[in-house]
Amino acid sequence: MPEIKLFDIVALVADFPDEGLARGQVGSVVEILAPGVFEVEFSDSDGRTYCQLALKDSQLLALHYEPVSLP
Repeated sequence: MPEIKLFDIVALVADFPDEGLARGQVGSVVEILAPGVFEVEFSDSDGRTYCQLALKDSQLLALHYEPVSLP
């Protein structure tokens, strides 16, 4: 699976009820905090941020809009 990078669009693979986030919600990687740890921003359709959370790569699924080369 391709590595997650800054500004990638990602989806949650699990619920985070304490944060009001559900599996499948889409966010943007806005900062790389450590290897495999990312600050992800979740925004509404008007661009207003409603949650920002540090997440591990195992909690995320990178979304792709173009073909991806797999190993």
